[in-house]
Amino acid sequence: MSNTATGGRKIELWVGVLVLGGLLSLGFLAFEVGNFDNARVRDGYRVYADFQNIGGLTLRAPVAVAGVRIGQVTGITLSRDSFNARVELTIARRYDNLPVDSSASIFTKGLLGAQYVGLEPGFDEELLGDGDEIEFTNSSVVLEQLIGELLFSKAEEAAE
Repeated sequence: MSNTATGGRKIELWVGVLVLGGLLSLGFLAFEVGNFDNARVRDGYRVYADFQNIGGLTLRAPVAVAGVRIGQVTGITLSRDSFNARVELTIARRYDNLPVDSSASIFTKGLLGAQYVGLEPGFDEELLGDGDEIEFTNSSVVLEQLIGELLFSKAEEAAE
């Protein structure tokens, strides 16, 4: 076998390894973005929270307390009365000790900006149950809105 044929096969092998590595990376990225790495909450109770803006929050987005996943978003609808987003959260039964005065906020995690609901437990002795509503909520921060407010304030300063 000639030396050029052996060299050509080495290049083909390396190209194949690089293509395989790229495909594995894309697969990993798809699982990260799609929240497929986290199992569904099968045995849980549902609570609801209303937000003025949910940004890019999606179904199956994590629900976490102190960074620990305790549930997932299982429904998103628009309230006909208040025109707020009504978010249904399913929380695993083993986390049935959340006080009724807990608050819910929408946060962005990671480099890709996937959003999740973070719960901050309150101090009330009464606990959230199936069908209860979280009254204290903080909507998603919309980057475009923040930039617009900053530009508007800078324009006002320049005008003065």
